[in-house]
Amino acid sequence: MDTLFSLKVFRQVVESGSFTQAAERLGISNAMASKHVRHLEHSLHSKLLHRNSRRLHLTEAGEAYYRQCCHALDTLETAARQAAGVAEKPQGILRLTMPQWFANPRFSRWLHEYRQLYPAVALDLVLSNRHTDLIADGFDLALRVSNDPSPSLIVRPLADIAFLLLAAPDYLRHNGWPQTPEEVAQHPAILPSYTDMSRVEIRHKTSSRSCLLELHSSVHSDSTLMIGSLIRAGCGIGFQPEWCACEDLAAGRVVQLLPDYRITTVKLYAAYIDRTFLSAKVRSFIDFLEAKIRDNAAENG
Repeated sequence: MDTLFSLKVFRQVVESGSFTQAAERLGISNAMASKHVRHLEHSLHSKLLHRNSRRLHLTEAGEAYYRQCCHALDTLETAARQAAGVAEKPQGILRLTMPQWFANPRFSRWLHEYRQLYPAVALDLVLSNRHTDLIADGFDLALRVSNDPSPSLIVRPLADIAFLLLAAPDYLRHNGWPQTPEEVAQHPAILPSYTDMSRVEIRHKTSSRSCLLELHSSVHSDSTLMIGSLIRAGCGIGFQPEWCACEDLAAGRVVQLLPDYRITTVKLYAAYIDRTFLSAKVRSFIDFLEAKIRDNAAENG
């Protein structure tokens, strides 16, 4: 039998002074109410109630057990109310994992805005290009960049992330400015080691003509941010997510190569474990991020 419900029946019997009234208040039969109390007595190997045709009263063991029973039920009820409050109001620690390149000015500003909106949520941010186990590593949410998300996770698509092919102005002054895919292929490239971007299909924006861009690596790195730093230093050409490159482009620190081509895009997903009990802090962050991405897309046409 459900021992927790048996405790509730026992408490109600004592407070009502009657099995019949307790059964009516709990929506069960008189016989079932008696069965629940007997279940507790058998479990404890102790008599809890003395009963006769006119009244009932607690035994000495029953009095002690009743006090502990009330305390336990009140504690559980308080915990349930607090948990319901957590589910309704964004609060607590939001443990979030994301790729390293999310350490960029745009996303940092968004995190600052989120904290202003939800000051009761503390952010625990882990940046890694490695796909972590959300359950084993204790993460509430992962931001994943992939065109092939894990089927074991619940994912919500958030955006298409464009990757741009970039070079530093000083590099171009010394090595020439490639105007075609064939010319680009002659330049040393700085490529990520966590995925293969040495052969990328690119498509012309107006003619829809596509071709395969083959790059020859001079440097590999597992850090997108390090690749960006090497590009700005003039070590070669390389890819950067548009989110990372936008301010460098605006400031003239880098130049976009092959601007008439759509180089490559990947999907950004929010990934989590359980749809049924999605906490308010996770839901608020996903909704906030969707809104910021939507507003940013509208601002940039």
